[in-house]
Amino acid sequence: MRERLSIGVVAPLVAPLREAQPYGNHIFLTDLARGLAARGHDVVVYAAEGSQVEGLRLDTVPVAPEIEGRFLLLRGNEAAEAQAMAQAFDRLFARLRRRGHDVVTQHAFDREAIAADPGVPTLHTLHLPPLREEVMAAVRATPMPVATVSERCAGLWRDACGREVGVLPNGVPPMPGPEGPVEPVALIAGRISPEKGVATAIRAAWLAGLVPCVVGEIYDPDYYRSEVAPLRHVARMLPALPRHQVRALMGCAAVALMPVEWEEPFGLVAAEAQLAGCPVVGYRRGALPEVVVEGIGGHLVPPGDEAGLVAAIGASCRLDRAAIRRDAEERFGMDACIRRYERALVALGD
Repeated sequence: MRERLSIGVVAPLVAPLREAQPYGNHIFLTDLARGLAARGHDVVVYAAEGSQVEGLRLDTVPVAPEIEGRFLLLRGNEAAEAQAMAQAFDRLFARLRRRGHDVVTQHAFDREAIAADPGVPTLHTLHLPPLREEVMAAVRATPMPVATVSERCAGLWRDACGREVGVLPNGVPPMPGPEGPVEPVALIAGRISPEKGVATAIRAAWLAGLVPCVVGEIYDPDYYRSEVAPLRHVARMLPALPRHQVRALMGCAAVALMPVEWEEPFGLVAAEAQLAGCPVVGYRRGALPEVVVEGIGGHLVPPGDEAGLVAAIGASCRLDRAAIRRDAEERFGMDACIRRYERALVALGD
């Protein structure tokens, strides 16, 4: 077994990596890269031009306008985007092959990335549920191992693709303690899009007597204009913030709200909030029941039950925040997550 690996980390190319970013897979893969480097591995992250992340070796590739910001759920001109995506990943993997890594950990949810020939053993991590047929076809066809971030999401992928899919749950780095007294604020963090239930969360927070605080980037402009903007008068709206600022808000918020409208593959915001001692209230969908232990880390209610959300907010505000933090530290420690990836990559490279 090698003590030190040369590892390539492939990021999605639809947006640059930033210190202030609302995309869970971007946040996680930068944490993973830092953790692997800290354990003595030679790590290079391949990402879109314009990426700026402290403490990481970056190799950036230019990205055509056709795919800038064209996230999975917002695809438009499919043919033009597919061609531009293929060209971008061709450039990326050409650079990767020249560097001669031992293994690659690949995190882009694009057919072009999964179907590419990186020239070295590659582990594909699927950060989303099976939503697009062309991605599922690439997952079925690739001879490389694939994994996803929760048991729930792995089950969906196995059913959809009829192949083995491993589970590598996300981890969260250590967080500072709360920076002040708990405030009557409900934190709604992440991208502003319908599957995240942002408008529902604002309504529930307001009805529960809390100030809704939305922190994130507008992912779906149509959803923002029709559902979220009319509620701005009752909410505090903040842009995507650096990680330490979001953590400070979590430490002081009464609850974090996640009334998700899809099969949430993991729920990094839920894990981070609990590590800050902040209870989570949301819908019992996707992997959230794996991430939020009922009655300890918060309360989950049946999907669509907005009245239930309001009641759960009140109940969650009475939970022991120190106990929430202790439980989360045991389940979401980044060290354990890094070791899981390290074992998988060492086995892949042997």
